[in-house]
Amino acid sequence: MRPLCSISIDLDPLRCYYRIHGLGDAPPDDVVVARAVERFAAIFAARGIAATFFVVAEEIDTATFGESKRAARAAIAEAAACGHEIASHSYSHPYELARLDRERVDDELGRAHDLLAEVAGGTITGFRAPGYDLSPVMVEGLCRLGYTYDSSLFPAPAYYAAKAAIMAAMAASGRKSGAVLTNPRAQLAPADPYRPSPSAPWRRGDAPLMELPVAVTPWLHIPAIGTSLLLAPAALRSRLVAAMARRAHFNFELHALDLIDAEIDGIPAPVIARQPDLRRPLANKRAAFEAVLDDIGERFEVVCLRDAAARFSAS
Repeated sequence: MRPLCSISIDLDPLRCYYRIHGLGDAPPDDVVVARAVERFAAIFAARGIAATFFVVAEEIDTATFGESKRAARAAIAEAAACGHEIASHSYSHPYELARLDRERVDDELGRAHDLLAEVAGGTITGFRAPGYDLSPVMVEGLCRLGYTYDSSLFPAPAYYAAKAAIMAAMAASGRKSGAVLTNPRAQLAPADPYRPSPSAPWRRGDAPLMELPVAVTPWLHIPAIGTSLLLAPAALRSRLVAAMARRAHFNFELHALDLIDAEIDGIPAPVIARQPDLRRPLANKRAAFEAVLDDIGERFEVVCLRDAAARFSAS
């Protein structure tokens, strides 16, 4: 049997990057989510892939202003109708979600859950936290909602160290990042699917849901995500994909920005200056992504995260 691979896209809007980089308020009209969903869906359709879209529910809440929210809502509803899984990425994407109290966590989870179920036309069973963090309060809230899996933890010490260094450099220059450092104990979490402890989710335990960690390679725990794969030389991309075939599950995570073009999509210059992935044309990123998908298709069985969780839970 071939190992499993799941492909997921975090649909982070531009305001998330404004917050990370301390750039102030983002433009109110944001085309990123709608255009990214349409591009990813077209590529998946050509290969018969069912993917998982993690949606920040506020970005499709048409009770608030914005033509872009109506476009994003329509794109996500269409993706669901085509067989893709719609999963929760919280309501408003607070990077400090794992540090919030039960009332605020339940509000973030519950509002997102109800809105996404309405748009997707089905039950929402998967969650990914902003910032790759997870707390016992979050696990408790997800279990109450009947979620079958979480996919928040990213045991990549090199990524954690790089993030800490960037945040420290920003602070030294007088700019404050909206991101937060995750619980360092999460860096010791298992890198393969496991059932977490309700009181310490970075450890194995007996929670009702499965934890599906974001992909890192065996031994060295090198990130195998969109940012590292799409920007890497072709030979390195292939080696990373081959390394992931030695794991039980390749949880290949991307972001909406991975298929956004700075010029075509009108991305503001301050974000382009701080995001290397935006300085590469869409055509180049699409070609790299399609090459990775073709490599994955030869080595893995591809299923959405919901189906992967069901298989690991049963075994």
